[in-house]
Amino acid sequence: MDLDWPGCRNVRDVGGLPTADGRAIRSGVLIRADSLGYLNDDGIAAVRRSGVTRILDLRGDAEVAQFPTPFTGTPLAVRQTLQDPADPDHGQPTIVAACTWMLDRRPELFAAAVKAIADEPDGAVVVHCHGGKDRTGMVVALALSVAGVPEQEIVADYFRTQSRLAAWLAEQLADEPDTSKHPELLEFRETRAESIVAILRHLDTKYGGPEAYLRHGGLNDTDLSKLRARLVA
Repeated sequence: MDLDWPGCRNVRDVGGLPTADGRAIRSGVLIRADSLGYLNDDGIAAVRRSGVTRILDLRGDAEVAQFPTPFTGTPLAVRQTLQDPADPDHGQPTIVAACTWMLDRRPELFAAAVKAIADEPDGAVVVHCHGGKDRTGMVVALALSVAGVPEQEIVADYFRTQSRLAAWLAEQLADEPDTSKHPELLEFRETRAESIVAILRHLDTKYGGPEAYLRHGGLNDTDLSKLRARLVA
């Protein structure tokens, strides 16, 4: 369900997504978003009305320092970057290659992000990065997969970001007069269904699936059970 948080472009509660056993993800427990730094005063008030008890910021230190959100540094916000500051730039030519590079390099950080969702006892956890697209998309896909949401539903949720960010992408293209740079912008700014499909296939092939990947990153039976209990109605 799309949420109206004025100032943000890409906010939705993933509640209602079906699970393979006929149940559904609970509403009001997991919200995905673009950077909360875009919020205006009405948006900040909307967050506070939404029952949010944890905001999981996946951005790196430099991003947060340059673009803090109204919640940065407060007890509500938890920093969980998906890259170590010592990591080099990924230098990959495609978004899929960049995402799988991150997953392979820092499974413990992705596992920690998913554990942060599982460990919050009450209320809604907001997961966000910059656009709410790839880093947020991967963490949410991992969590939903463990909760038993079928892949086609995970892919459809990921692809919804394409329409939410379409106007922003058009603005970025219009602001870049050098059209030779547009293909790279499109590669890293579009939200293609086939991208998350390729990322999930990578996890299947290399690790045995999302749950096995999270175990590789350090999660155990208790962590995974807590996540399912928190997310599934």
